[in-house]
Amino acid sequence: MSKKLSDYYKNFETQIEKIAQNIKNGEAKPKLLLHSCCAPCSSAVLEKLMQYFDITIFFYNPNIYPQAEYLRRKEELYKFLPIFLKDKEPVIIELLYEPKEFYDAIKNVENFENMKEKSERCFKCYKLRLMRCAKKAFEQHFDYFTTTLSISPHKDAERINEEGKSIENLLRSENPKEKIPEYLFADFKKKNGFKRSLEFSEKYGLYRQDYCGCIYSREQKPKDNIQNPKI
Repeated sequence: MSKKLSDYYKNFETQIEKIAQNIKNGEAKPKLLLHSCCAPCSSAVLEKLMQYFDITIFFYNPNIYPQAEYLRRKEELYKFLPIFLKDKEPVIIELLYEPKEFYDAIKNVENFENMKEKSERCFKCYKLRLMRCAKKAFEQHFDYFTTTLSISPHKDAERINEEGKSIENLLRSENPKEKIPEYLFADFKKKNGFKRSLEFSEKYGLYRQDYCGCIYSREQKPKDNIQNPKI
């Protein structure tokens, strides 16, 4: 892990320690808008964060192809959350499925069709989804925003965190007199986070997709003869 990525995780620990102390002192849990890509990735992230945050799930994934796959991942999330949260009613914000928003975001990336995971095409996708999450968090007065994406070993956690913090800073510069939601740094695959998501998938019988989501990652899957664990 790079020094920069290590620093991001230290930031996460610092943020959590501060929040834990505030809760211990009688403050309410801060409100977190958590971008979710799917049920398996959300499972271990929720386990880690629920004791510190009042969490609302944000489901916005226009990159997923085809629509049937999008609907399957969405339905799996809606099915899983009430079971996992038990006595707590899940709160979910879902934006309309508009694939054009994904294609518009990547159209100026040269040769994007042939790029693999952790490429500039993916970085544009991270930014698109984080930006929507941040704006919704700002509109609805959340204290924090973040994403489940970093739990996957196929995602560039360093870039995800850079994009998240950059978006927070942009919102702050555009709205200097307003309260801006803070980006929650994280590399959720650390401390067996990805392994834990596999365990939850087995325990709850979750559908676990074998490609990231977009048509390009789907088409590359057989070419690369992927032997890695499912996403």
